[in-house]
Amino acid sequence: MILALAIAVIVVALSFDFTNGFNDAANAIATSVSTRALKPRAAFTLAAGMNLVGALLGTAVATTIAKEIIHITMIDPEDQLIIIVSALLGAITWNLTTWYLGMPSSSSHSLIGGLVGAGFSASLYHPEVHVQWIQIVYKVIEPMLFSPIIGFTCAFIVMTIFQWVFRKRNPGKTFSAFKKAQIFSSAALALGHGLQDAQKSMGIIFMAAAAAGIGGITHADSDIPLWIKCACAGAIGLGTFVGGKKIMTTLGSKIVDVDPARGFAAESVSAIVLYVTAFFIHAPISTSHTVTSSILGSGATKSMRSVNWGTAINIVKTWFITMPAAALVAFIIHEILRLLFLI
Repeated sequence: MILALAIAVIVVALSFDFTNGFNDAANAIATSVSTRALKPRAAFTLAAGMNLVGALLGTAVATTIAKEIIHITMIDPEDQLIIIVSALLGAITWNLTTWYLGMPSSSSHSLIGGLVGAGFSASLYHPEVHVQWIQIVYKVIEPMLFSPIIGFTCAFIVMTIFQWVFRKRNPGKTFSAFKKAQIFSSAALALGHGLQDAQKSMGIIFMAAAAAGIGGITHADSDIPLWIKCACAGAIGLGTFVGGKKIMTTLGSKIVDVDPARGFAAESVSAIVLYVTAFFIHAPISTSHTVTSSILGSGATKSMRSVNWGTAINIVKTWFITMPAAALVAFIIHEILRLLFLI
């Protein structure tokens, strides 16, 4: 029973990664496709490949998700797995809702919200279960607030510098050069996405595998097995191929008309923010938040009127309701599963 439930959790976790490809992985290539620096098929291939590379470069974010959001190791394995699957279903439900609406929400915060909602529901019946509120504030809430501000500000500054440096250059030749440069900035951003988002599902699958003892994995282990890394990266890449077009349209044209120079500035800044938070802060930040704010920052250098602030405001509203919405759905799902399994 426990093994079957653990396998089901892993399948659902990979499904979450697939929906993550709808939402977040498309962010890495949206501006490059909209500026025609890359054709869609080439961009999708690049994103999938760099996601895989990024997923193999570290596990700090995966460890944060697995061990620092909720503490469930003191209860029965079956109960642990019910919590995890409830969290995943809550996150997937919100991901699919925002994908259907074409809004770039945060898969990261959907997942964390799902963990919090399911964990809180479980804590009402199991005193051993704890939601790590202090860690959530430090490693989720604070980065959620500051990373978009940093992305907007830095992209605005970088694009302003570009405008000054290249002010006397031929616009056609300059944009052509930035188109070529966007290939590298898109690759860097996709790698950063792999560092961040692929690791989040790694943490979930690690929790499930540890609960069931799959492959001899225990909660005390610090290393994420290679099979988990590759499975998560592959699922995100497949999701990007299948469903990323809606989000790309929103980010590539509905917020601001992005040209190659602004696309390069936004992608480069976003990649750096993702690297710093993954390697040094170990915080699971949102790729969507970072990329969207960077696009807004680079686009605002044209003029404030060039930005579609109505769409931008709707996106920000989606950001703020993502965690509580996913948490509420996960809470309800856990209550239902608790009654079904009599836990």
